[in-house]
Amino acid sequence: MSVLTRSVLGDVVVLGIETSCDETGVGIVRLRADGTVELLADEIASSVEQHARFGGVVPEVASRAHLEAMVPAVHRALAVAGVSSSDVDAVAVTAGPGLAGALLVGLAAAKAYAVAWDVPLYGVNHLSAHVAVDTVEHGPLPAAALALLVSGGHSSLLRVSSLAGEIHTLGATIDDAAGEAFDKVARLLGLPFPGGPHIDKAAREGNAEAIAFPRGLTGPRDAPYDFSFSGLKTSVARWVEARQRAGEPVPVADVAASFQEAVVDVLTAKAIRAATEFGIDHLVIGGGVAANSRLRALAETRCAAAGIRLRVPRPKLCTDNGAMVAALGAHLHAAGVAPSGLDISAGPSLALV
Repeated sequence: MSVLTRSVLGDVVVLGIETSCDETGVGIVRLRADGTVELLADEIASSVEQHARFGGVVPEVASRAHLEAMVPAVHRALAVAGVSSSDVDAVAVTAGPGLAGALLVGLAAAKAYAVAWDVPLYGVNHLSAHVAVDTVEHGPLPAAALALLVSGGHSSLLRVSSLAGEIHTLGATIDDAAGEAFDKVARLLGLPFPGGPHIDKAAREGNAEAIAFPRGLTGPRDAPYDFSFSGLKTSVARWVEARQRAGEPVPVADVAASFQEAVVDVLTAKAIRAATEFGIDHLVIGGGVAANSRLRALAETRCAAAGIRLRVPRPKLCTDNGAMVAALGAHLHAAGVAPSGLDISAGPSLALV
């Protein structure tokens, strides 16, 4: 029976594996014939505490943590979902982009499960998966949508016509991604790793207008949909260093709030501009930084003013997880996309095609 015929006749259950960075994610979803996606399990084993003392993710530490967490995470996911291996119709796994060693652990596990269970294997793009997970919470995507993906490694604007493969990059970061900038600024301010949640928390007590930090790539001659946060990070560092040299205390809350405002101002402004210029009235925001409270609030305000419908998954689905990989795999499986071969390799810089 063909993949497409199976998807038409009944539900599709897909197990997804995500190991692009420091979280071992195993998710299971059921895609119904009407296009709705039901989340059955979303198990995550994070190694963030092992990286915290280094102030960032250490690739070798992440790879070993994935290796240790993989089989227990799969067993937990199957138990939580209430399904057995015989119920799984396909296995999906992140093939890239991400850390090479970490990706290889996930790919090896996914290949083994696909062979053992005699089901198709889908190697998927991490960025596309961040878009697909929104269907778990808000239903099928419209025929045309814009996606703003913001995480530790990516800041991208994508034009989405179909989760089955028609996703085109309009713009991306040319240096530091938004999440990376959050981590580096948090370190400057003496805040723990990962920096995003701690800056978000500190910013709530600060004044976002206290310091006029720059907005990168917003000039009339700059690329309209690309992002740059390296200059902003440097500006924050110089401001903090100047205060310290003068023997003055650093107002952490005000710096955090002003920095955060500069980031989310650029992200939302460029997303609204792209949606308006391309005539798209749905904006999906995903990635770990999408959990930021100020980004959500400003995006909601600006989308409402522009007549754009905003879709942002709940915070747990914004960070890296197996559910997003399973969701994308389910859409590919149902659309009749040819499975990946067992010779599929990791793509640390895998691009959208």
